[in-house]
Amino acid sequence: MAPLFPFTAIVGQEKMKRALILNAINPQIGGGLIRGERGTAKSTAARALAALLPEIRVVADCRFSCDPDHPETFCDECKARVAAGETLPVTTRRIRFVDLPVSATEDRVVGTLDLERAIQKGERHFEPGVLAAANRGLLYVDEVNLLDDHVVDLLLDSAAMGINVVEREGISFSHPARFILVGTMNPEEGELRPQLLDRFALCVEITGIRDPHDRVLIMERYVEYEADPAGFYQKWLPQEQRLSREIDEARRRLPLVTYTDDDLYTIASLTSSFQVDGHRADIVILKTAIANAAFEGRLSVTEQDIARAAELALPHRLKRQPFQESEVAQQELEQRVAEIVQQTAARRDDLALAGDRQPAEKKTM
Repeated sequence: MAPLFPFTAIVGQEKMKRALILNAINPQIGGGLIRGERGTAKSTAARALAALLPEIRVVADCRFSCDPDHPETFCDECKARVAAGETLPVTTRRIRFVDLPVSATEDRVVGTLDLERAIQKGERHFEPGVLAAANRGLLYVDEVNLLDDHVVDLLLDSAAMGINVVEREGISFSHPARFILVGTMNPEEGELRPQLLDRFALCVEITGIRDPHDRVLIMERYVEYEADPAGFYQKWLPQEQRLSREIDEARRRLPLVTYTDDDLYTIASLTSSFQVDGHRADIVILKTAIANAAFEGRLSVTEQDIARAAELALPHRLKRQPFQESEVAQQELEQRVAEIVQQTAARRDDLALAGDRQPAEKKTM
């Protein structure tokens, strides 16, 4: 099998690549949606990301890739084996890339319980679905806007809860379902309902690259890859390995990154100024800012981290007038982030001058 096109060889589309990397650092951010026209490297980027992610430790013979270092997240089968005194075998492997077809049904996604076997033999038998295969991996949904809304709901619920529970006629089975959720869509083929769109943590809208120099570079790299996939991959291997190490280091750094009340105030002021419904956006911005700080090697969140996170978390949640271009909304967003950051700094200075300012308490997630 020919090597995939390297993630680091993709020309441009920096916001898309950053959104994918931050979800890889912290899958609990809640996934990403990539909206854009055909031929803009959406699926190429998702597949390439999975290929460069660090290996993970798994229970060797577990159907759900349980994490041996976190027994509290075990599936029902692994819990039963541990309770029986068994020592679970451990191995390492690369994370899985799981592609969900548009035609997927609910049973195909969540799995099925064999009721006949349970009734006749008293045995609980679960046939895993896509969520089982995707646990601790990357779940890719192309043309997510064409998927049944109920199935999209199931995916988003599992991504948010980190567990899949299947119940039929009083019989239940549960297993971990923590995965990096990446959805792609072409808006020309139909939109997602606003309720579903909001539940994707991050959203990036991309278009074809207009700069002639970059377009030439895209052609040159594609022709070189097509002529010799293995040789092209070897050429980019040092960059791939470096990014893989950076993601692994960021994952280790993530629990150590701190934030302050000022950071929370900046985030709340920003979402309030845009009249964003609900509070999901605030939490997503905080998680994303922390992941961005970890990726860039910092142990505390900065205003730049919040601005970067807001640019990924807010565009699809902004209230737009009919026929308003998304690019206009993006420009307004960037300007508002700068204003809020300045206001927060001024508020901090005023409190300090008045003597009411307490030392900033640093917090972690």
